[in-house]
Amino acid sequence: MKITDVKTYILRYQLREEEVFGYSQGWYGSRSAMIVEVNTNEGITGVGEAFGPPEITSAIIEHVYKPYLIGKDPMDKEVIWEELYNKLRDHGQKGLSVEAISGVDIALWDVIGKNLNVPIHKLLGGAYRDKVKVYATGFYRKKTHHQTEDLVKEAIQYVENGFKAFKVKIGFDLKEDVTNVKAIREAVGDDILIMIDANHAYHASTAINVGRRLEPYEIYWFEEPVPPEDIEGYIEVKQALNIPIAAGEAEFTKFGFRYLISSRAVDIVQPDCCVTGGLTEAKKIATLAHAWNVQCIPHVWGSAIAIAAALQLIAALPTCPLSLNPREPIFELDQSPNIFRENLVTEPVQVKDGYIEIPKKAGLGVTLNRDFLKRYTVKR
Repeated sequence: MKITDVKTYILRYQLREEEVFGYSQGWYGSRSAMIVEVNTNEGITGVGEAFGPPEITSAIIEHVYKPYLIGKDPMDKEVIWEELYNKLRDHGQKGLSVEAISGVDIALWDVIGKNLNVPIHKLLGGAYRDKVKVYATGFYRKKTHHQTEDLVKEAIQYVENGFKAFKVKIGFDLKEDVTNVKAIREAVGDDILIMIDANHAYHASTAINVGRRLEPYEIYWFEEPVPPEDIEGYIEVKQALNIPIAAGEAEFTKFGFRYLISSRAVDIVQPDCCVTGGLTEAKKIATLAHAWNVQCIPHVWGSAIAIAAALQLIAALPTCPLSLNPREPIFELDQSPNIFRENLVTEPVQVKDGYIEIPKKAGLGVTLNRDFLKRYTVKR
């Protein structure tokens, strides 16, 4: 089997005024995605997704990676990964070049799974679980004068919709952050898991201040309290708080995670398949974390393709450590406005009693909605 073509699709749509939302680093007025398609001479097509500015990741694939990929055997995914990484090693050991590799790599795994007629989690070593507990990522800021009240209503809606866990965005005004989390906890009671996510908006001292104020509210983890480059800051925060510290969505490859893990800077690592180098590298990162007895819970924020890839990965992750009463990984499901999450594939995920079933069809287990893809493609 040989690769005959590699295509990229840039998707975008504008949010309605009432859908515009913000987090600690800025505001979203539109949603975009960059989908990668790998075609083969045997008629098998695989799809993947790359996180990051789509015009740039698309250009990297089209102009740098595609000429190398044509004629290669997709079964040689490890060789392909190393060669793609080395092509821009002098210029992009992290960031956009690795995000571009991620999209290609996921598509190759999809091809291989379809060729062998097995889901990707079988190729990753098998499934430890056939369903996974899901948590809602939400609580983004809206342009409203009733922030706390609106966030409380959102929390109650999640509980009514069957979610048993959710992640609250913080990283704004310190007092406001504490007030909002306190109000949400009081509204939903003690049985709901609550995580907090600052999206690296704090100095270590501020993160410690916030964390200490929120410790009484049984926070399941504190995500990205400080910038990803500040490993010493992570260590400082981790040593000061009783809340587990999580990070990794803005880290790249096994090389980037090596120090994050070995320095004991975090309790939970969060590689994103569409960021860190695809499924090939995410599985290696998970193995590295397991060797250091650090829990791995993938980060997910993208279209239905990103969700499908992360589900295949999380199915194959052992609990860390294994025990009779293990702390199972939980799955992130973004709840911000995004039609590419619900409509890009013909089998969107369904939450049932707070869980998502792991897809069992070949490859990623999803099929592109070609009409929808064509409708929202702004550049191919």
